[in-house]
Amino acid sequence: MTKIIGNNDGLGGRNESYHIGSRKNVKRTEAVREVEQGKHSGAHVVKVNGRKYVRDNPDNSKKDNVNRNK
Repeated sequence: MTKIIGNNDGLGGRNESYHIGSRKNVKRTEAVREVEQGKHSGAHVVKVNGRKYVRDNPDNSKKDNVNRNK
């Protein structure tokens, strides 16, 4: 499973790009499309205020959350 890490580079710390595996700046829209296509089984998409974002599937661990410290 590929790690997805949010860059917190948007307004108010929102993710406008993500680190996905070895790719450092994957645009939010591209990351969302990949998750929706099933390319990242450990993640899902949420819609907040009309915009889609990638989120980690729920579990009891914080170390693998999208918005963890790098």
